[in-house]
Amino acid sequence: MISVDFERRAPIPFYLSVGLVAGSIIALQIAIMRVFSVGSWAHFGSLVVSLAMFGFGLTSAVMCVGKGWFERHWQGAVKTALLLFGPLMVGCNLIAQQVPFNAIFLISDPMQKWRLFANFVLYFLPFLAGALYLGIVFLKAQKTFNRVYFADMAGSGLCGLSVLLALYVFTPDNIIMAPLLLWMAGGVLWFVSMRDRRGIVALVVVALLTGLAHYVLPPALGIPTLAVSDYKGVAYARKFPDSKRTYERASPFGYMEIYSSSYLHFAPGLSDNAAFNLKKMPANAYLGLYLDSDGPQGIIKDLPEDEVAYFRYLPMYYPYVLKQKPDTFVVQFGGGISTAVALKEGSEHVTVAEGNPAILTAFREDKGLRAFTGDILNNPKVSVVDYDGRLYLAHTKNRYDVIDLSLADSAGLSSPGGFAIVEKYAYTREAMAAYMRALKPGGILSVTLWNKEEPPKSVLKLYATMAAAARDVDGADISKDFYVAAAYLSTATVLYKRGGFSADEIARLNEHTRAMSFDEIYYPGIRVDTTPLAQTLQDYRDQYFYAGPPPDPTAPKDDKAAPASGADEPHDKPPPELAQASDAPGTPPAPLVPATTMGRLAWHYLVHGGWQQVADDYVFDTHMLTNHQPYFAAYIKVKDLLKFLDRLELVQDEWGYLLIWATLGIATIFAFTLVLFPVIFGWRTIFSHNPGKFGTMIYFLCLGLGYITVEVGMISHFVLALSNATVSASVLITGMLVFSGLGSFVSERYFDRARRVMPRIFLAIFVLLAVYAFAIDYALDWIGTLPYLLRIALCLLLILPPAFLMGFPMPTAMTTLSRLGKEHMFLWAWGVNGCFSVIGAALVPIVATSFGLPAVVLVGAVAYLVALPAFFSVLKPLGGKRLAAA
Repeated sequence: MISVDFERRAPIPFYLSVGLVAGSIIALQIAIMRVFSVGSWAHFGSLVVSLAMFGFGLTSAVMCVGKGWFERHWQGAVKTALLLFGPLMVGCNLIAQQVPFNAIFLISDPMQKWRLFANFVLYFLPFLAGALYLGIVFLKAQKTFNRVYFADMAGSGLCGLSVLLALYVFTPDNIIMAPLLLWMAGGVLWFVSMRDRRGIVALVVVALLTGLAHYVLPPALGIPTLAVSDYKGVAYARKFPDSKRTYERASPFGYMEIYSSSYLHFAPGLSDNAAFNLKKMPANAYLGLYLDSDGPQGIIKDLPEDEVAYFRYLPMYYPYVLKQKPDTFVVQFGGGISTAVALKEGSEHVTVAEGNPAILTAFREDKGLRAFTGDILNNPKVSVVDYDGRLYLAHTKNRYDVIDLSLADSAGLSSPGGFAIVEKYAYTREAMAAYMRALKPGGILSVTLWNKEEPPKSVLKLYATMAAAARDVDGADISKDFYVAAAYLSTATVLYKRGGFSADEIARLNEHTRAMSFDEIYYPGIRVDTTPLAQTLQDYRDQYFYAGPPPDPTAPKDDKAAPASGADEPHDKPPPELAQASDAPGTPPAPLVPATTMGRLAWHYLVHGGWQQVADDYVFDTHMLTNHQPYFAAYIKVKDLLKFLDRLELVQDEWGYLLIWATLGIATIFAFTLVLFPVIFGWRTIFSHNPGKFGTMIYFLCLGLGYITVEVGMISHFVLALSNATVSASVLITGMLVFSGLGSFVSERYFDRARRVMPRIFLAIFVLLAVYAFAIDYALDWIGTLPYLLRIALCLLLILPPAFLMGFPMPTAMTTLSRLGKEHMFLWAWGVNGCFSVIGAALVPIVATSFGLPAVVLVGAVAYLVALPAFFSVLKPLGGKRLAAA
């Protein structure tokens, strides 16, 4: 092995190696996210990646204290890190799949916490090896950090994009091969640059053995390559005796599977009366469509004429009670049930929108699926819009008799213990207003949502959202515009009519509702008794926070034999006694359950005023969805978080949101521990002689926090145009890293003028991000209507200006520390940046759900503004030594 002149002109293979190995680290993060999305739940993948990134923090802390040892043994350390990185990523992933962790039992089974911890440790190890490689490279090339940082950033970005393409090639159980191949290429180039032939041979042999182990060991040992939780939707389908997978496709738009089984009875919101009134129930009527193991989304077969009456017992039939031969628009195709209902109920034409190209490809190209559905997408009455329906309706001049958005989110909006933060732009206030404006006079918007929660949560958010949207379109009086029906623990359907419902139409809808044995929640003229409001709100709170009856003040204080009062344990107070039925005309029958009462009360106050006070007193957060806060999840109010800590078993479907708070706490503790570790153990020998320590920490803290919040926040924004979180993440990460890498490369030209140039850079970043925070949505809405490749190109162009400028601060400061002789501070600063990047990633969903996506970008903007004065601490010379940049 030869010595490379890192400070003057390192060979091209060296920079390519840095880019590819850094890219393999990014690719590994994406691969882990895919594995956890398919195998369990995405937020656990995010948590593992966040903790694994502390590999960078731990590496910098150790290298800062042991800098001398690493400088003497850097060649052996790099070689060891490289040779271990690939086997660790494959081996640890394979072992992690054998750890029987299940989020559902996180509270009830103490072993689950240890199994979750085992996942953390296993996924931490490969990142530690990758971080060690990059840390040593940065240490040796610190005088030319700008160039190395450019290779790091550009390589990471381009490799992230390559993983997007790899998702077409590798199924989730084999996606780990993408980072493995990048690592192998980067490792070979490293040894080429070192002219180490033995190293090349060793790495190639290790890579081949590692790949072979991934494919050979699981079948040989009878173990899964990717373990899917028993509580994921697809796990149930696979266990049906006659289950058969009829379709499979991997793509960036999700791992899509379709199963057939006689046990698969999707029947979304089907009235119980169907079984009594229909002469013949459709047999084997459904296929189950699963995306990333979640579902099913029901695919209904092409029913013969003697079975079409079945559709009338589904909630999406409601608009056809009033509309004959309508021109219909289906906002989201999904599994095609709404489209099938529209066609069978006499629609003259149906326009269908679907933002997931993988779904359209399956229904258009798979012969079995086309035969099962009657080739529904090639029906001459059907036109297809290959992007989000909400974007089409916001820009089209076409108007429709019926617009339908029904059950577009598989079996629910929030799986148990599942996705805490998922953008639902199709349900926002802006989207609903666009749907309403796209109706013809007298046209009907029908929105059907799963209503499986008691107390109700998502449906209350939907009600508030649609009421606000109607006021945006029609003004203050919306009393005649809505009709709402629901089935307990099944579905809720909201009908909005442009111009309001007539008395005859209300009578026809009520007749249908009663024939289906659904509950009438709201209709114009309904009379609602508001006296149960206070008791209903209190009883819902008592279900979670009731602490038992107050102690008897007359009871003996020293009676040790008396049973515990129960003050230390939560008690579920029973629901209120239900009122007797009223015979007053226009008054609905007595509710059967408190949820029905709550729904009626909600609509009464939404229509007639006073809803905000009701929402403030309600046990869960029910604020409306907007494009800035497009989340059905995160129902627990922040002020109640601590109250739920001793009763988590009562809110299992909120663990994803609670876990984000836990991640933030864990990240903060570990970050400060790793940041202060070198300070405590190296104060006398290292830090006491370095001026500007506190300012330097603030500077790199702000860079880490600011960059990651902008990056993650923009991913959520870009879903508006790209309609898919995985594609949005890949495109955004690629753009951010590549353009920031270019900024890093260009920043070297301005190094000698850093004192004058950098304040302007920081101010420009702040202004750009502040504008993007509130204005970018308008551009993305327009971009989302264009062909997909053009959308990607324009999104990349959109992120270029801020990302390019955000590439200046980090390399400028790191190079300054190196040239001033602050080599220990150089390593420490890198760790500070990494640790607070993880804090920023954990902070983003909390800020987004609490204050909105613009607030996330503004946090990043403010972080860069705070970094401006802190930059001058970085410029402070060491012991009188002064740099030109200072």
